[in-house]
Amino acid sequence: MNVKSVVENKEKFEVELTIEVGQEEFEAGLDKAYRKNRGSISVPGFRKGKAPRKVIEGMYGAGVFYEDAIEEIYPQACMQAIEEKGLDSVAPPRVEITDLGKEGFTFKAIVTVRPVITLKQYKGLEADKVLPTVTDAAVDNELKQYVDRATQLEPVDRAAEMGDSMVMDYEGVKDGVPFEGGSAKGYELALGSHTFIPGFEEQVVGMKAGEEKTIDLTFPEDYHAKDLAGQPVQFKVKCVEVKEKKVPAIDDEFAKDVSEFETLAEFKEDLKQKIVDRNMAQSEAKFRQALLAQLCEQVDIELPEAMVETQIDRLMDSYASRLEQQGISLELYLQYMQMSTDKLREDLKEAAVTQIKQQLALDAVVAAEEIVVSDEDVEEEVKKAAANLNVPYERVTEGLDREALKVDLARDRAMAAVAVAAKPNLIAADAEDGEIKLTEVTKDEEKAAEETEAKPKKRTTKAKAKTEETAEDGEEKKPAAKKPRAKKTTAEGEEAPKKTTTRKKKAEEPKGEE
Repeated sequence: MNVKSVVENKEKFEVELTIEVGQEEFEAGLDKAYRKNRGSISVPGFRKGKAPRKVIEGMYGAGVFYEDAIEEIYPQACMQAIEEKGLDSVAPPRVEITDLGKEGFTFKAIVTVRPVITLKQYKGLEADKVLPTVTDAAVDNELKQYVDRATQLEPVDRAAEMGDSMVMDYEGVKDGVPFEGGSAKGYELALGSHTFIPGFEEQVVGMKAGEEKTIDLTFPEDYHAKDLAGQPVQFKVKCVEVKEKKVPAIDDEFAKDVSEFETLAEFKEDLKQKIVDRNMAQSEAKFRQALLAQLCEQVDIELPEAMVETQIDRLMDSYASRLEQQGISLELYLQYMQMSTDKLREDLKEAAVTQIKQQLALDAVVAAEEIVVSDEDVEEEVKKAAANLNVPYERVTEGLDREALKVDLARDRAMAAVAVAAKPNLIAADAEDGEIKLTEVTKDEEKAAEETEAKPKKRTTKAKAKTEETAEDGEEKKPAAKKPRAKKTTAEGEEAPKKTTTRKKKAEEPKGEE
């Protein structure tokens, strides 16, 4: 491989390389192509896979293996040329063959290189930082999760009330004919959960075990099944069993049962501290997000289109991977959403541009701060990930791109440097009725916040994030809002209600569920 020429186009962030592959390399590629394809080529007088290369070339032409040989050679040749010239490529190169013959071939590679930016400012940025307070109501809400898990459902010999659970058989009919997905046996419904269409749960309240009842209902006008939307129907319901919740006493014995603490007071104090830690971590994350947004405003540059398209490719791959984890292919999802691949790519473009600007801005801080991540730093991060995930070290390292991890760690340190040099506008958050109201911060609170900020914080390792299918090249992991999930459904595609207790018998969900 020989780089014959290098032509730069700084305006488009492109470098054109002219690369020559000699006869020896080309011959090796032709031989690989022959051995790879000979089993699928039929030659009279020879068994498949046994015909000599010269015989095949004589029969099909001297260039029969040229295309496969080029495909075999040029990616590695291109990569070597990029490394030799010290180019920071940010997208797959565009390749064009300019000369081809038995002596070898020559091709041009258009390489898109990373834009170099200069940040006007990255120190002294200002952003709001919330100091969350923890109310008794928040602790009680945290405690409620343990109470709910410990709550049992027990059969009772009385009429069903809201809050009970009813095991029932039912059949839905329209104009006297059962409709699809409207029947089930042994279905357990939490009364008051509003799982089914309006009016269903209210009309079965008061039923006892063994009692049967026919109820009249009308489907909502906006119901997704058009043949039932706004239509009157009947449900024939038989109450099989009524269960009521047996809530445990919230005392020291309860605390011993659900935690490692001896008293309820100790348990609640631990819950309070966990809420504080969680809220402070969320506050810090939001603070850094605000700083990162300001940092991106310093990046005023027209990005190479190839770089944006490559980032969109990564987002598409990540999107498809998350869907596959839910048991849904990207193709099926697009069909369901009546969306084309081009439309999805268009929708992802803004996120791709933002992520690239974030990466460029943080890379500029890495350079300004002279941040260096060593092999030892990477090794330590991998070991932390193995410990956090409780998996063998070898599993974490399998397929791990250590160089990419170095880049991620450097960007983490850059973001930390920006945060340390930033000025937080401290705001106290007071939770009331589920809403966050902003109030002034006292001097004592400000001092406490500064002291808390000075303490080291735990963080999830990047190696762990990589193991959990994050996007590549520094893509920030975000909550997958609106992403489809694999649901337990009826034949009509309705999501089944969550169980409040273990069902003895699995049943279909009625079509009447919203």
